[in-house]
Amino acid sequence: MRELAILKKEVEDWRGIKARTDDLHEFLTIALEEHDDSLAESFEEEYSGITKSLDDLEFKLMLSGEFDERSAMIALHAGAGGVDSQDWVRILMRMYVRWAERRGFKTDVLDVSSGEEGGVKTAIIQVTGDYAYGYLRSERGVHRLVRISPFDGNHARHTSFALAEVMPEVEEGVDVTINPDDLKIDVFRAGGHGGQSVQKNSTAIRITHLPTKVVVTCQNERSQHQNKEIAMRILMARLMEIEMKKRDEELARIRGEHISPEWGNQIRSYVLHPYQMVKDHRTDLSVSNADAVLDGELDEFISTYLSSTVGIGAT
Repeated sequence: MRELAILKKEVEDWRGIKARTDDLHEFLTIALEEHDDSLAESFEEEYSGITKSLDDLEFKLMLSGEFDERSAMIALHAGAGGVDSQDWVRILMRMYVRWAERRGFKTDVLDVSSGEEGGVKTAIIQVTGDYAYGYLRSERGVHRLVRISPFDGNHARHTSFALAEVMPEVEEGVDVTINPDDLKIDVFRAGGHGGQSVQKNSTAIRITHLPTKVVVTCQNERSQHQNKEIAMRILMARLMEIEMKKRDEELARIRGEHISPEWGNQIRSYVLHPYQMVKDHRTDLSVSNADAVLDGELDEFISTYLSSTVGIGAT
């Protein structure tokens, strides 16, 4: 039903463009017949609106991957750089939440592991909306930050790294089937924020998938049941990601392509000192307004990357 609703909306959008174009053609015909130049401004405004809508629909044609129309999960992990990298994860969290807000997507922070001195070690964010995964899969990889460290008394320049994993939303019982006997479930007291009841009661959940050794935790919610439900959603997404990687690696092996290790796959650099620049190393796109990018203006990077992968069959 969800797929049917998406397809219906797609058809309605294209029919809407056709209807608006026909109306504009009639409008132009009348204006020319009556030699009425006063209608030019209205014509140009509607023409620009149609052009923008058409550009958006053409862009969506690039989102044709198997799971592109689904919602997404972003998992962020601090890398080399200590507290600076943990702060970098915090900044990236805000960047993706702001980007999602700009597109009208809903965001939920499913799990956060805070650093001892500040920042965030790991975080998982759910981004809910049509084609969220199709857009966000372009963000998968290592993000590099260069700046004057706010944690260094000598005001030295530091380089920090964070890894972004992007997983599509999983439909339970359709995409992934999990044998309950393959799970080891541990309950423990939640750490960090959450209030007194969270600290005193064992509400946090750790689930280990024994065949793959994948471990997920969730401690954000006050209810053990809620934490378990969220942890299972994360686990299913990770297991599907593993299957997708296996499939991609097999295709790459057949094609004779080289696949870089994930931590070696640096996709973008954000330089805040001695100058401001954000550069995507896959497309060579550079933007000088780093503050705007960190405030969620990612569409140019996303569209340029997706355009470069059309015909490659990226998942």
